[in-house]
Amino acid sequence: MTAPDPDLSRPGPHRITFANEKGGTGKSTTAVHVAVALAYRGAKVAAIDLDPRQRTFYRYFENRAETETRRGISLPGAQVEVFSGSSIEEFEELARQVGEGADFLIVDTPGRDDPYARHAATEADTLVTPLNDSFVDFDLIGQVDAESFKVRRLSFYAELIWEARKARAIARRQEIDWVVVRNRTGHVEARNMHRIERALKELSKRAGFRVANGLSERVIYRELFPSGLTLLDKGHLGELGTSHLVARQEMRSLLAGLSLPQVERPLTQNDQPRLALA
Repeated sequence: MTAPDPDLSRPGPHRITFANEKGGTGKSTTAVHVAVALAYRGAKVAAIDLDPRQRTFYRYFENRAETETRRGISLPGAQVEVFSGSSIEEFEELARQVGEGADFLIVDTPGRDDPYARHAATEADTLVTPLNDSFVDFDLIGQVDAESFKVRRLSFYAELIWEARKARAIARRQEIDWVVVRNRTGHVEARNMHRIERALKELSKRAGFRVANGLSERVIYRELFPSGLTLLDKGHLGELGTSHLVARQEMRSLLAGLSLPQVERPLTQNDQPRLALA
């Protein structure tokens, strides 16, 4: 499946929702790196953290703002808010406010079943579902036969997105570009990896998503959280080893695989968004 032609002329920012009802898939880490990568390209990025309890996405950018103050530097970033409302209408109002004037609105959802996460997923222009390369995570989108590993049926979540894509196509003549991102592939046994690849390829045709390679399991991602820095912040990380340079290339490949709209705007000092403290 190829990505639909992106169009920045539509009203409001391009919505990118990172959603997975299972935790521990590197969802927030992936979302942060995509947000920073877009900001480095000159895009104006707004974001909403839908997990008011853990606030992992928000905390990352809060740490980033503190590092800027402490070091006296300015880093590309995103304007981030935390949603703690009690209705879909309140969420949409927050999305309208924080997304005003932005090119992209990123929504990071909690790693559990959540009504606002489902709404954000069905309203996304680009829906990103990070998965660890295991059949435990694969079960979120499809069930496989225990002997042949062939796909038996779509999961409830995949059917939800399928119906949302159909409704969007009818109502707006636009589709949700659903991208399943394979994270942490380096720790998967080769035979199992091939089985997952075959199952994803089969399921992608039935569920209508694309597959992109994501981020490997690396200690550097956990180490960067307290400073809010990312692998894209060259010049602020000290000397990087070969594995870190490879990780940076993984990030570039992921961004290319998402096929997001291009923003042609030179990065200026005024385009360095600061964290919107909640």
